[in-house]
Amino acid sequence: MSDRPLTAGEKALWQKFIETVKPLDQSRVSRVNALPVARKMRAISGPITAVSFGGSMPAAVPLKDQIAVPAKHGLDGHWDRRLAKGIVQPDVTVDLHGHSLSSAHGRLDSALELSIAAQHRAILLITGKARSEDQRREEGGRGAIRAAISDWLAASRHASNIAAVRRAHPRHGGGGALYIILRRKRS
Repeated sequence: MSDRPLTAGEKALWQKFIETVKPLDQSRVSRVNALPVARKMRAISGPITAVSFGGSMPAAVPLKDQIAVPAKHGLDGHWDRRLAKGIVQPDVTVDLHGHSLSSAHGRLDSALELSIAAQHRAILLITGKARSEDQRREEGGRGAIRAAISDWLAASRHASNIAAVRRAHPRHGGGGALYIILRRKRS
């Protein structure tokens, strides 16, 4: 908005408008003020977990009972073609930018837990790229989080629910993002 003064025509128009305005009925105002107001959601800092959503933390799965991700890729050609063309629409996006390794690991684990519970099929995991050319050379062209993702997923308690991990299409982040395809629950 500019701070210029109103012209004579604008002032006359404004005056006509003011004359047509009626004050609000105070009984209506008091009824609106009496309506219940939605509670403000509490801010959740740190990783998203079942506990932070008011649930209980599931029991840890002992290492001997954990199931490794099968060597077979788990996707048919139709899925691979759709992923390569970028026409898969992720059910949820998890952005790990700005997280430390430990907080990124926690966020990934909780996102997998919630996505499996919600029966999602595709997760877009945004990891980002290494910041400098030196980091890229040291870490094989990847950032620290991106370099650790495959180990995290292989050792995860959710590994048996992961069908495949693929590089994202450029429209979804390309080299700085991954698709995690979850297995469909058979009933």
